[in-house]
Amino acid sequence: MRAASTHLSRFLPLALTALAGAAQAPAAPAQDPGPELIREVAAKAAEFQAARDNYTYRQTVLFQELDPRGAEVGRYREVRDIIFNPPKERTEVFVERPRLALKNLRLTAEDFRDIREVKPFVLTRQDLIHYTVRYQGRETMDEQDCFVFLVRPRQILDGLRLFEGRIWISERDRQIVRAEGRPVPQIYSSQGDNLFPHFTTIYRPIDGVYWFPIRTFADDTLPFRSGPQRVRLTVQYDDYKRFTTDSTFHPLTPTT
Repeated sequence: MRAASTHLSRFLPLALTALAGAAQAPAAPAQDPGPELIREVAAKAAEFQAARDNYTYRQTVLFQELDPRGAEVGRYREVRDIIFNPPKERTEVFVERPRLALKNLRLTAEDFRDIREVKPFVLTRQDLIHYTVRYQGRETMDEQDCFVFLVRPRQILDGLRLFEGRIWISERDRQIVRAEGRPVPQIYSSQGDNLFPHFTTIYRPIDGVYWFPIRTFADDTLPFRSGPQRVRLTVQYDDYKRFTTDSTFHPLTPTT
């Protein structure tokens, strides 16, 4: 996200604070379950990703600018359905066209890419080449006994949007229950800063098999060079319904 100047010609960074109610730091690491577990998780993630590509759902995005007291001063909201069109291609349609009333910030292409690719985080075998994954211990999260892992990019490469943070893996299902972290890299340039919030994504079982993201939220203050800006972001995923077909996905990007 970038913050606009008074003439809407410059962009500023956006930083989000860690959310209230986040889990406590995990206990000291117990016995490391080993790389075999990560490979098992990655295999499950590939199955999940393929399964989610055959589901329709509704995605609601609400981004708010807040003053230091937490009152809203600007907002962006959109609602879109991820569906299959008559040729059975996966696509997106707006249910509510974007409502843009931001005062200080501008959402960027990276923000929308993060909503699509980073915030509903998965860790497939293909993704593993980009990350180091370090065991942190065991912890109960969302009523699930979980393994906790610290996930960090091996290196930052141009054109990639990656995740840095912690994930909680169900001991029983070997799938992500919760992810907390930040999209990276933060982007700094002579035109201004393009910063991204710390977020939490919650997953729940859908159809009793795979854990799908149901909600992403963030509430943070980003340290722009021109001054701090508090923001709040919510992404809600509703009405998952299975549509069995081979599909091609066509993302829809709003004009902002």
